Amino acid sequence: MTSSPPIARPLSALRGLLPFLRPHRGRVVLAFVLLCLGSAAILVVPLAFRDLIDAGFGGDVAGAGLFGAQGLDGRFVALVGLALFWAVVVAARYYTVSWIGERVTADLRSAVYARVLHQSPQFFETLQTGEVLSRLTGDTTLVQTVVGSSISMGLRSLFQFVGGMLMLAVTSVQLFGLIVGLMTVLALPIAVIGRRVRRLSRASQDRIADASALAGEILNAMPTVQAFTQEANEARRFAARSETGFQAAVQRTRVRALLTALIIAAVMGTIIFVLWIGARQVQAGTLSVGELGAFLIYAALVAGGVGTLAEVWGDVMRASGATERLMELLHAEPAIRDGDAARAGEGARATPAAHAALPAIAFDHVVFCYPARPGVRAIDDISLQIAPGERIALVGPSGAGKTSLFQLLLRYYEASAGCIRISGSDIRALSLHALRAGIAIVPQDPVIFSASALENIRYGRPDASDAEVIAAARAAAADEFIARLPEGYASFLGERGTRLSGGQRQRIAIARAILKGAPILLLDEATSALDAESEILVQQGLAAAMRGRTTLIIAHRLATVQKVDRIVVMDAGRIVETGTPADLRRQGGLYARLAALQLEA
Repeated sequence: MTSSPPIARPLSALRGLLPFLRPHRGRVVLAFVLLCLGSAAILVVPLAFRDLIDAGFGGDVAGAGLFGAQGLDGRFVALVGLALFWAVVVAARYYTVSWIGERVTADLRSAVYARVLHQSPQFFETLQTGEVLSRLTGDTTLVQTVVGSSISMGLRSLFQFVGGMLMLAVTSVQLFGLIVGLMTVLALPIAVIGRRVRRLSRASQDRIADASALAGEILNAMPTVQAFTQEANEARRFAARSETGFQAAVQRTRVRALLTALIIAAVMGTIIFVLWIGARQVQAGTLSVGELGAFLIYAALVAGGVGTLAEVWGDVMRASGATERLMELLHAEPAIRDGDAARAGEGARATPAAHAALPAIAFDHVVFCYPARPGVRAIDDISLQIAPGERIALVGPSGAGKTSLFQLLLRYYEASAGCIRISGSDIRALSLHALRAGIAIVPQDPVIFSASALENIRYGRPDASDAEVIAAARAAAADEFIARLPEGYASFLGERGTRLSGGQRQRIAIARAILKGAPILLLDEATSALDAESEILVQQGLAAAMRGRTTLIIAHRLATVQKVDRIVVMDAGRIVETGTPADLRRQGGLYARLAALQLEA
């Protein structure tokens, strides 16, 4: 298979931006028209100077020229009018193109972010959040520079170059032929170096993303870093990655500088040589002084256009690499998607199952292996029937598969074999939104957003009233500490809830789940961070929340699940025991050993 030409590849990558430009095609056309008018105006200037030199300064003041038969003053007035027209057109073009660049960048950033939000957890097993943020910020900034500035400058310089070359041809066909011949010879090395710049640009952006990913990870773990006095070591790690990014950027800049120098030297050398030929023609009387002056200005326009094109081309190649990285995110397919029935609209029949007043849950010969460990069964042929409204506790040692069952029920991952049903409907037939809307979860490590206490709890149901939020907080025993905050429910809780204790964060998460009011409730060590007094209060709130809901509880502390309907004991991905606490203690199995270690102690 033949490789694409070096010029086509960057432009091909930038074609991914067309869907974002298409809604604004009217402004794009306006910007192009303004660009054409501005380019035409600047190309007329050398002709005006030619008339001034030949007709005015040469003594033939009344001679006809570009602006007709005018006096010397009239010619200068016309030239000033041309300059004002050019200024207005350039200002209008700058505003229009900048607006397009900002709009496209904002739309692209929003589209990529929305796409990332729909990815399943396994997507982030290989891609760090810091790298995603680098693409959303650094890469989109490069795209904005190109769309909102560089492309316009490039087209203007291209028109300036092409128009200047045509006017040089009009002035002297012989000189024009010399320029074209010499520049054709120089095109090949320029194209080869340009391809290398593009590869180095992509590598440079990747190194910057690596540094951003490391910084994001460490900043989110500052208490741990400081507790282990690793500040200096982490600073060295980041400095090392920054140095790697610097070296990649320097290598890219070195090659790009070489490309710019080669282009400018080649063009200027060509023009100087051709001007030397032109000067000899003036001496021979085959060119007038005015024509030579116009030729000089057109030559300067051509040289300036090529110099700008060289810089713009470097920006375009950097933006091409950035666009490729953004398109990878934008076109990434989620590993977990709505089932065929849900996508076709037939899932609406199954959707109410997730929101049934008392839904039943069934795990039917479920097998699951994490994508990162395909040979290890986290869930090994589990079958479990949960009656409507039943409260089930999942207990067992760490790594037994308890959390994996929760993740499968929420379809964060897809079961490798078997199926999971809610009220008889396979969860794969439901839309992801409908499925998850019917489930409330309290995770072991609750997430607190950078917002007020009121908004953090309201996250469970955005349309809830303040009174409903406060009622949920009281049920979760969170009202008493929220009331003591400086601004009560309006108090800002800090990034990731840094202003709260672990138990307070957990009570906020419990209040959020209570407020959601979903018919299925998942509790993953929901009271693990609470003190004894708060745990008693929260257990009362959870008991109220569990009424009328099918509930699954993960617990390592067996004292917290003594009043459930049934306990399911898991070990190594399998169910090894099932029964009431009293039954399981009489059986003398794994639960009895765990109970002896905890309850009797």
